[in-house]
Amino acid sequence: MIEFLAQHLWQMWAVIAVLCLISELTSGDFFIFCFSIGAACASVCAAYGANFYWQLFIFAVFTLVCIFTVRPVALRWLHRNDQHRVSNADALIGRRGKVVEPIEANGYGRVAIDGDVWKAQTAGELAVAVGQYVKVVSRQSTIITVEPEILH
Repeated sequence: MIEFLAQHLWQMWAVIAVLCLISELTSGDFFIFCFSIGAACASVCAAYGANFYWQLFIFAVFTLVCIFTVRPVALRWLHRNDQHRVSNADALIGRRGKVVEPIEANGYGRVAIDGDVWKAQTAGELAVAVGQYVKVVSRQSTIITVEPEILH
């Protein structure tokens, strides 16, 4: 069993690289991504027959180089240092949607925005018909507040 693992150590490094990439999806700060690059480099070394100590050395070196070179560039390029970055449902505010289920006065309906359907209410005591375009003005939990879009 140990001989099999020693001969196929490159597969272990490849699995570690993939697991690190999956873990990076939850954090988004490009730190775990650097470990993935290090594991991928160690996997290539293992495939070419380098011993385990060289694989660990390659993993450590490439991970550190990536942390100090690739990560700052990726953060600067992708995050753009926006202080007021909106994400998830907060990014809906100000967006335009189409009513797909009528919004009753003092009631709820449904609005489609980019293929997603959201539960919606109006900002005032207005009823909005199906097919009318609305603008999202706020949200509370998963319910958005909309107002009819005024055409110029």
